[in-house]
Amino acid sequence: MTSVHMARIPPSSVTAYRDDGLLSRGMGAMVAGQLPPLPPAIAAFFITGVLLLVGIAATDGLAVFAPVVALLLAGPGSSHRHDGRLDWLVPVLLRIIEYGFIASVGFAHGVPAIVIMILLGAITFHHYDGVYRIRQHVYPPDWLATAGLGWEGRMIAVAAGGLLGASTAMFILLALYLWALFGWESLTCWLAAPRSGVEAADLGAHD
Repeated sequence: MTSVHMARIPPSSVTAYRDDGLLSRGMGAMVAGQLPPLPPAIAAFFITGVLLLVGIAATDGLAVFAPVVALLLAGPGSSHRHDGRLDWLVPVLLRIIEYGFIASVGFAHGVPAIVIMILLGAITFHHYDGVYRIRQHVYPPDWLATAGLGWEGRMIAVAAGGLLGASTAMFILLALYLWALFGWESLTCWLAAPRSGVEAADLGAHD
């Protein structure tokens, strides 16, 4: 398998499901896995919800701070092993935060519903692809989360579009970029996977 698809195996599959970007992973590195991930993720979920309820309609409202609040709360937990009994809930909460924020900003700023769906479709495809390949013990390469901006980076980009009064343009550009990135990487990874499976079977037959 080429180096494009080689990935560092994370501490647990739950950690890989988080889809942390560069900012979130950097915050996690500062606490070196000492912060339990679930309580701050729950706090981020509720505070983000409150910010959306009180400020989503205005481009200068409180909702634009939701990505920063979510990052500050949930980001430091990214380096934890996520080996607690309920830590599997953390990626679920992050998905709800991200999807809910993007949809709320899009509808509040007049982005066509089809454009919102296309953007969310790209992100959902990426997350589904990640879950499926991790179940096959094929972990996404480290660079993909960085290039894909991570859950926090995508929220920040959407918030920036709202602040600049260019939400529709931001949604379109982000959707095109993410579909191209995630589609290309997923296709090339799965094209390489059968060959690797054959090689693994040959090695096992010679043991």
